[in-house]
Amino acid sequence: MAWEYSKKTMDLFLAACAGKPGTHLGEIADPDGLGEHGSIACGDKLLFTFKVERDENDPQNDRIIEAKYLTFGCTSAIAASEALCLIIEDRHLTPIEALKITNQDIVDFLEGLPEQKIHCSVMGAEALQAAVFDWAKKRGVNLNVLGIDIHAEEQEEGRLVCKCFALTEPYIKRKIKELNLRTIPELTSAIKAGGACMTCIHAPGGLQDILNEVLGTAQERGGASPPVAPPISLPILHILESPPPVASNEPQTLSPFQFAKKIERVIDAYIRPMLQRDGGDLELIDIKETMVYLELRGACASCVGAGQTLKNLVERTLREQVDERIRVIQV
Repeated sequence: MAWEYSKKTMDLFLAACAGKPGTHLGEIADPDGLGEHGSIACGDKLLFTFKVERDENDPQNDRIIEAKYLTFGCTSAIAASEALCLIIEDRHLTPIEALKITNQDIVDFLEGLPEQKIHCSVMGAEALQAAVFDWAKKRGVNLNVLGIDIHAEEQEEGRLVCKCFALTEPYIKRKIKELNLRTIPELTSAIKAGGACMTCIHAPGGLQDILNEVLGTAQERGGASPPVAPPISLPILHILESPPPVASNEPQTLSPFQFAKKIERVIDAYIRPMLQRDGGDLELIDIKETMVYLELRGACASCVGAGQTLKNLVERTLREQVDERIRVIQV
């Protein structure tokens, strides 16, 4: 299934990939602000940098004059990053004013994003916050005195809930409140939590428990009663019935047939669902000893990050779940 992107989203994506004048794909040398969000291992990462025109009297009046990004991600990730840079430059914002840009502003600028791609706009807003925090440290601006808390410590502190995407409990709780998330599908669409192996959804202290806690607290304070999250679907239950295989450092003892079937199970249970969420897919072509030959399909086939997808998602998962000697080769 291909995602339905707006014309503006596609125009920004294609222009950025072609390196057309006025686009922002790249990295500023010696930036005034640098921020990162996401992880290549989980499929999306954004490095955001900006340069300011300094105000000699008050650093709070610095103006962002240039912004750039490097991203490993899909069409929407690149387009959302372009949108963020354009919004900042067009409005001649100070770093503190830029903090008012929300993920919804990015979505509106792109004239909409598929629901499953909202996390790409959230990623941009989070990377911007990290870059402003970096600028504030360099310029001696005390954000706390200004009443600004951009939660720079959340990824380092707090219980890790979603291991696939390295999301901590404080971060998940904050995004539930900020984005008014009500259900697990909304949570997954917004920040990707639970979108890979899905074991954190109904685990004790997992996403559903956190969602219930946050929404229950809101209800106690007079908020509207949240809708009950839909039960997990049968296909997902089927995936969770068998625990993930444990990687072993012992020599491979499976027969060639068993080895191939194990690879197929891991692809079907873990890798394919993640690719399909982004409109892609893959086909297992052949297996020769520990060499696995695959062909990317759908959106993945034409993605600029296809090579990284094979290395950091497909090969890494197969090595962890099947055999650490596996090497994936694109056909």
